[in-house]
Amino acid sequence: MSINDKKLRGRPRVFDMDEALDKALAIFWKRGYEGASLAELTETLGINKPSLYAAFGNKEELFKKSLSRYTAGPVAFVKDVINEPTAFKVAERFLLNAAEFLTAANHPKGCMIVQAALSSGESSDIVKDLLIQYRYAYEQQLAARFEKAQIDGDLASDANPKSLAKYLATLHQGMSVQATSGASKDELFEIAKLALKNWPNKNKSSN
Repeated sequence: MSINDKKLRGRPRVFDMDEALDKALAIFWKRGYEGASLAELTETLGINKPSLYAAFGNKEELFKKSLSRYTAGPVAFVKDVINEPTAFKVAERFLLNAAEFLTAANHPKGCMIVQAALSSGESSDIVKDLLIQYRYAYEQQLAARFEKAQIDGDLASDANPKSLAKYLATLHQGMSVQATSGASKDELFEIAKLALKNWPNKNKSSN
């Protein structure tokens, strides 16, 4: 064995930030912010506390980075649904995709944002406020899309876009809780279909 081989073999493993964030995301998704302990985070990431602070700042900053990774990756579909051609199609894709996503076997059940909000106590007000901002911003996007649908004439004129947006957000949050409690994809599909039957559009069949 050459000296160069020995140097290569003894070289410490390079810290992979993306891999570390994926692992942290899985923990926060499963445990929520409060439930994810520093001990579990450091052990899973394979680093000590000083290294975690050096790489991410602190637990709160690590959560924020994980949240950004979550919204840009696993749950990115919620932004894409706004591009559907009608308000009904927006609601349909949002709810049916959510039912599938929230119960998928390749990641923790439920929605990370909902889970983290439910488990946040007074000591994590900053995190709670951040999650509220995320949910509010998305409701605003949905409301704006439904206002456009109303102008385009494919949403009932007496419908309330803001209330519809909050209605979908509330359904999503409830479905998330159901998923973490063991509800199946088919069960959530039925909930989604029931909600869609009451959608305020007289021309659902043409959508």
